[in-house]
Amino acid sequence: QVQLVESGGGLVQAGGSLRLSCAPSGGTSPIGTMAWFRQCSGKEREFVAAIKWSSSIPHYADSLKGRFTISRLNAKNVVYLQMNSLEVEDTAVYYCAARNIYELTDRAGEYNYWGQGTQVTVSS
Repeated sequence: QVQLVESGGGLVQAGGSLRLSCAPSGGTSPIGTMAWFRQCSGKEREFVAAIKWSSSIPHYADSLKGRFTISRLNAKNVVYLQMNSLEVEDTAVYYCAARNIYELTDRAGEYNYWGQGTQVTVSS
């Protein structure tokens, strides 16, 4: 069973930046794809970005492209989400997700493993 540990959430002013981290551990099958989703209070979980594990090919939600960057640091086996020019509307719980299939997808139901979530709050 893969375990995902997220970190890096917090409170930031609008226009600021935050970097989230996600470190996978455990499991017997290799990870194929990792992703970030977010969920605002009272809303459905929303796709943010995904990355192929071995090639680091990214895929972004169109509305977030240009402000958010997903990357993987191979040496540390960590996936990052760099968030710049944050807006109040970015306030949400951000979840790291993973699946064993090596194919990018923005569908939450296709990810097998989930982190506990980390709160990001953007103040005006």
